[in-house]
Amino acid sequence: MIIMRNRNEMESWREGLLRWLRFGDLPLRYKLVILFLMIGILPSIALGVLVNWTVNRIVDQQVTSNTIQLIGKVNQTLDNDMENLQNITYLIGFDQRIERFLNGDIQGDRPAAEAGGGSRALSQPSQVKQDNEENYEIKRYLQGYTTLYPEIASILLVNREGEYISNEMYARSPGSLTGEAWYREAVLNEGIFTVLGHPVDRKVTTHVHYGDEELVSVVRSFVDPDTREVTGAVLIDLKLRAVARAVRDVTLGKSGYLMVTEAGGSSIYTPEDSLIPAIPPSWLPDKEGGAVIREVNGEWLQLIYGTSSFTGWRTIGVFPTSESVYEVREIRFYMICFLFVVCLFGVAASYTLSQSISRPIWQLMSFMQKAESGDLTIRYWGNRQDEVGMLGRSFNRMLQQIRKLMKLSELREQQKREAELRSLQAHIRPHFLYNTLDTIHWMARKKGADDVSDLVESLSRLFRIGLSKGEDIIPMPDEWMHISSYLQIQKTRYRDRLQVEMYVSPEAEKLYVLKLLLQPMVENAIYHGIKARRGPGRIGIKAEVSEDVLFLSIQDDGAGMAPERLAELRKQLADPVAAMEGHSEQGTGRSRSYGMLNVQARLRLTFGHKYGITLESTEGKGTRVIIAHPLLHTLPSSSGHDGSDSL
Repeated sequence: MIIMRNRNEMESWREGLLRWLRFGDLPLRYKLVILFLMIGILPSIALGVLVNWTVNRIVDQQVTSNTIQLIGKVNQTLDNDMENLQNITYLIGFDQRIERFLNGDIQGDRPAAEAGGGSRALSQPSQVKQDNEENYEIKRYLQGYTTLYPEIASILLVNREGEYISNEMYARSPGSLTGEAWYREAVLNEGIFTVLGHPVDRKVTTHVHYGDEELVSVVRSFVDPDTREVTGAVLIDLKLRAVARAVRDVTLGKSGYLMVTEAGGSSIYTPEDSLIPAIPPSWLPDKEGGAVIREVNGEWLQLIYGTSSFTGWRTIGVFPTSESVYEVREIRFYMICFLFVVCLFGVAASYTLSQSISRPIWQLMSFMQKAESGDLTIRYWGNRQDEVGMLGRSFNRMLQQIRKLMKLSELREQQKREAELRSLQAHIRPHFLYNTLDTIHWMARKKGADDVSDLVESLSRLFRIGLSKGEDIIPMPDEWMHISSYLQIQKTRYRDRLQVEMYVSPEAEKLYVLKLLLQPMVENAIYHGIKARRGPGRIGIKAEVSEDVLFLSIQDDGAGMAPERLAELRKQLADPVAAMEGHSEQGTGRSRSYGMLNVQARLRLTFGHKYGITLESTEGKGTRVIIAHPLLHTLPSSSGHDGSDSL
């Protein structure tokens, strides 16, 4: 029993829920409440969501734009520093003493294993003294650059013999410096200034003993302008603080920062307490700049980057996406408060308004229920001037009209029966016409007048199919027989002057068509085409199916139409009903275009503007009429045959 009661409660609850889900079955007051809430609250919520999304998008765009601008300024600063170093390499290459050193005229220092060897050891003491003095002058010259630009840690010159001169650097292991990776890179680039990044596994060091991570190296080779041979190279170490100075003072939000990496992804400068120590190259698309979002240790980071056109380095801004701008959070708070007030006010206003509207409607509905039960004496009593009061007074007038209509209903039924009787009597006239033509046909046969007999038989078929028992849509064979009978009558009149070719495809032969489509077109072709030309004429009639449309074409080789007349007919076919009314008002009777307009009007009114007549004509060559008709595989119910005529 308990299980059964619980099951009944569940079924009742489910039916109630389904009834609530069917909006059309809800009482009017609930519909009004829902409507007011949808009108008042949903747009507010949509507006809040839109404003929130727009603000977030605009702020994100501004943050990205500002960060890219900062990155551009940082890259410009770094490019300026590198351009200064490039200019220094040019100035060094222009010095005559350095040219002599590169050409081997001035002796430089050698690594420890090579010191004292070679032809240099056999030089005269005076020559050695002169070389030492010139070597010292070059070092002083290089020292001037490091004094002028304190961010330069050291400058090293190496000629193709492996000798070197530097103000701060010295070889710390044996072996020629021309085999160093940085020297080979300089030779490979043939005089082009190259930024190498942090030094790696070099045989030279400085007296200050900078760490590799504290320096950034640049290099450029010297090329003889005549022989295009590399005579040596210059290596300059830039202190990392020059890069850090341009980057470290830039902050993004609370914990964001800028970092600099090589094009390959190796870090040039990364601040302390960074959110990510290194950024894989695959994280950043191969573009000059942009923004991406990546997850690192469970935290989403936004990376905004820009690439230097001079050094190829990438300056990357890194900051958590969770750091929202304060203004965005404040706007979101005010928007939530606004939505809360709107919802609170909307619910109260919706309930009050729905009750004020639904209560008088419910009272009027009770009066209608009594009238529905048969009490037509009930009346609405009230002096309201709104729509409900107008509806109540209309309800009273409706009841009065119902009583009058009930009295008129019996009279109309009687008139309907009388009309049906007159309709049955009218069917006698076509039967009389058919029987009379049939009598003439057999009398002509009996007298041996076969041509008269055939003519009367064709006329009989013409009338019989034209009447079609009152139907508007007939089978295609009937329409084909109708036009064949009409052409047989016309051939009797024109004889050899009229030649006809007719073709109906097997698909078209099984369809139904609107009756009397072809006869007006063929009549126009005969009287205005064939008759107006000299000699015999030809008319071709086809019925074919193409692209799910039945096309009926009537083509003659008659006189054709002038362009002005063709344009006028096409204009009339665009609005056939108005054109036919114009013919009636002008009293022109059945003009050349009346039958065509009649067919166009019937097609448009029956099947719509998709179907109708297309007219083509060339003066002196003939006219072609194409009728587009829908495919009717069965007879529509409204045009079904409901009986048969018998003679």
